[in-house]
Amino acid sequence: MWVFPFNTAQRKIFQSLTPAMVSGAVSSPTLMAFLEQLGGTAPLARIFSKRSKKTLKRVLIAPLNWGLGHATRCIPLIRALQDLGADVLLASDGVALNLLQAEFPHLPCLELPSYRIRYDTPSMVWNIGRQLPRILWAIWQEHQVVERWVKQYDLSGILSDNRYGCFSRRVNSVFITHQLHVRVPWLSWLVRPTLRLFMAQFDAIWVPDVAEPPGLSGALSHADKLPSSRVQFIGILTRMSSYERHPEYDVAVVLSGPEPQRSLLEQRLLEQAMFSPLKFIFIQGKTQAKNHHFVSPNIEVVTFLTSEELNQVLLSTQWLISRSGYSSIMDLAALGKKAILIPTPGQTEQEYLADFLSEQHFFVKQKQEALNIEQGIRDLSQTSGIPQGKYATDAFHPVLEQWLVQL
Repeated sequence: MWVFPFNTAQRKIFQSLTPAMVSGAVSSPTLMAFLEQLGGTAPLARIFSKRSKKTLKRVLIAPLNWGLGHATRCIPLIRALQDLGADVLLASDGVALNLLQAEFPHLPCLELPSYRIRYDTPSMVWNIGRQLPRILWAIWQEHQVVERWVKQYDLSGILSDNRYGCFSRRVNSVFITHQLHVRVPWLSWLVRPTLRLFMAQFDAIWVPDVAEPPGLSGALSHADKLPSSRVQFIGILTRMSSYERHPEYDVAVVLSGPEPQRSLLEQRLLEQAMFSPLKFIFIQGKTQAKNHHFVSPNIEVVTFLTSEELNQVLLSTQWLISRSGYSSIMDLAALGKKAILIPTPGQTEQEYLADFLSEQHFFVKQKQEALNIEQGIRDLSQTSGIPQGKYATDAFHPVLEQWLVQL
C-alpha cells in the first residue's frame, strides 16, 4: 500500500503528469520542472521516473514492527542515506510504519505483511511457539512482496532490520540485528541454527554494536566464534544526541513493545506515579494519532513524540523509566542518562540485557510484577549510567557510505 504525502495543489500537479513525461529521460525540462514544483515530495516523484543506477541508488529500509525499537534505530540510517544522495523507500507495518511516516512525511512508505506479535504470557517459548506458523507465513509473504518491489521500483539495495523475508538475490541485501546468539530457554540449540539459515540469505549482517567484547549487547552479539564471515560490527544506532536542556521533568516514562504488556506496564506505573510528589511525563508509544493531556497535576501524557521532541524531553528529565530493549539502551548510551529498566515479561533478550547492564551498575533493573518507583529512584544513586560519549554515534557512517557506493 502506498502512502501519498501530497497536498491538494501538489496532487493536481501530479495528476497532470503524462505517461510520456514519466517514461522520459530524467534530464527532460518538463519532468525536472515537475519535480521542482513538488518540492518536499520529490523523493516520491522520483519513484515514477526511470533513472540510471549510475545516477541514483534506490534503497529500501524495512524494520520489524515489534514495538518501536527496530524502526527508531533505522532513523539515523535513513537520515544518512538521504545525506548521501540515495533515494529511500520505507517499509513496515503497524505502529512502526506510523512512526516512520511521522518522522519522514516526505518519503514514500510501503506496507509489509504483519507478524502480529503478542506477549500474552511470561513464557517466551509459549508466546512465540503458538504464533510461529503465522510468523513464518508472514516471512514468506514479505519475501514475495519484496521480490516484486525490487523490479517494480528498480531497487538498488535493501536494509532489513530483523525482517527475515526482506531480501532478494537480485540486489544487495543487508540484515541488521544485535542478536547473533538468540537466547531461548531450552530451544536455543534449535532456534539459533534455524535463524542462521534465514540470515544466510543476506549478503551481509550488520550488528549495531562495537566489535570489542562485551560491547553494549554482551553475549547477544559477542561470542568466541561469529556465526558468519559476513558479520560486520557497525557501531551503535541511535536517533538521540546530547546537548544542554533546562530541567523540566523528574521522571520520563518511555513505553513501547507488544501488547498487552505495554498497557499493563503503563497502568502499573500510573498507579504509583499518582501518589508521587515527582513530576512525570509518560510517552505511550502509540503512533496512530498524537494526543496530549494531563491525568493529574504531576502527570503529563503524550501518545508519541517525534525523535527531535523526544530528544528534548529526555534531556530535560532527571531519570528515565523504560523497557530494556536494545534500541532504548543505545539511546540511553547516547544521552548518558540514568534509568530504571523493566524487561518485558518472557522476553529473554530484554531480561538478559537488564541483568547484564545492572550488574555493571549502569542502570537499575526491576521486574514488572514487583515495580517500586520510589525504591528504584533511590537505587539510582548507586548507578552511573553509561558515560556519555563512551560509544560513538556516527561510527556506522563509513560502512553505510561504502555499501552505497558499491551498489
